[in-house]
Amino acid sequence: MTSYPHSAVVWAEIPVTDLSRAMAFYAGLTGQALTRDDTGPNPVANFAYDEKGGTGGHLYPGTPATGGNGPTIHLAVPGTVEAAMEACTKGGGTVISPAIPIPPGRFCYAVDPDGNSIGLFEAKS
Repeated sequence: MTSYPHSAVVWAEIPVTDLSRAMAFYAGLTGQALTRDDTGPNPVANFAYDEKGGTGGHLYPGTPATGGNGPTIHLAVPGTVEAAMEACTKGGGTVISPAIPIPPGRFCYAVDPDGNSIGLFEAKS
């Protein structure tokens, strides 16, 4: 019998050049404050999530071990994709696509101030 994980995405790491600036940027996009954690070998800023089955993630200062500017991670945003696009631009990011409808909602592609590719997702209500 084949066994599958609960979620295909179990964690997300986003490299940044300025942790405080990135915390403000992502808090503005998601409507949730990030929590700084200095207990590990490097400081990180954790996204808020439901620990009983949600997917977690964090920002960290540095660059990915594999090079490049990190993965595309789709983030849930409060309100509409258009409001998130505005927050993205206001925070120093760049929106690179229009809103794209998909069965569970709508999203757009964007680039954060550090050049990371992100998706901003509005769930269908």
